[in-house]
Amino acid sequence: MISRTVAVLRPQGAVSRISEGDFIRLRDGRILFACSRFQDPSDDAWAEVVGYTSDDEGETWSEPEVLLRPETLGVKNVMSVNLLRMAAGDIGLFVVAKPDARIYRIFLVRSGEDELTFSRVTDCQKDMAIGQYVLNNSRVVRLSSGRILVPLAYHRTSAEPGRVCKDARAVALMLYSDDDGETWQEGQDTISMPFPSSRSGLQEPGVLEMRDHTLWAYFRTDLHAQYEAFSRDGGMHWTGAQPSRFTSPLSPMKLLRAPDGSLIAVWNPVPNYNGRLLSPAGWGRTPLVMARSTDEGVSWSEAEVIEKEEGHGYCYPAGFFTRDGQLLLAYCSGGPEEGSCLARTTIRKIRIQDGFCGS
Repeated sequence: MISRTVAVLRPQGAVSRISEGDFIRLRDGRILFACSRFQDPSDDAWAEVVGYTSDDEGETWSEPEVLLRPETLGVKNVMSVNLLRMAAGDIGLFVVAKPDARIYRIFLVRSGEDELTFSRVTDCQKDMAIGQYVLNNSRVVRLSSGRILVPLAYHRTSAEPGRVCKDARAVALMLYSDDDGETWQEGQDTISMPFPSSRSGLQEPGVLEMRDHTLWAYFRTDLHAQYEAFSRDGGMHWTGAQPSRFTSPLSPMKLLRAPDGSLIAVWNPVPNYNGRLLSPAGWGRTPLVMARSTDEGVSWSEAEVIEKEEGHGYCYPAGFFTRDGQLLLAYCSGGPEEGSCLARTTIRKIRIQDGFCGS
């Protein structure tokens, strides 16, 4: 595998964390990478969305430009960036918006004529129960039917004087829109962890559409593997969750479909087993590897290592395929220097032809 680093987005000054982004191509041909910039490392700290652009297929990147401030949504934090080209031609920016640490909600903010200006706001959950709805970066998908699907993990919360109580055992659910994001509904099924011994439940879901239109959902868990479930009706109903072939710590995986139709998986393959030494910054999220499947996930190539430095953590990947036949992969990559794996983001450019993952 031939890969190289093309950007490292490091916190500096008043910025303590740059993380969890997504890519999209602009109408003028540039590539946009948007992510969140935090004032301190906490998930609930003040955070805004910033964008970096590249006019040379990811070789070099601009200085950041503010795309969305939390005050626009009346909150203090916007994170977990998802970018989607809408049917009307504009760009949809999906974020988790947090008025406080108890409440996470999903908003869609759409671009205008200037694709780097976002202003038209839709609350995707205005009639849903209060709690933490977790959407990962680079997770929103448009199905072949035109439906937009937003996979979420729901955590119950309650407020007590001086602290917030959260149930870490997540239940997965899907939001969907059949009118290009104008209105939103919740899918009929929720998906729960079948084993009471799990303290995580099914967290940070992702979804991939297969060639036969089956939906493949995957979830991080504390049971040493990514779990999976399947839907054959556009995400309305799901099979029971079960362990997948992907071993893993409590860390998110990403599935991508390459331009040639093959599947690419990016994940941390080493579970946090009893006796494994975990660094304070890396959380066991190393190495970061990728593998390829040419038969819709029936079999996979041997995993190839992208990053493996001990003490660091590599997580929350997002991918984008360039016009020169390569993959831009962005992921959190912090270590002891920053104190958290979430503090900085690396963008690598990976050649996906001529020997990558057994091709």
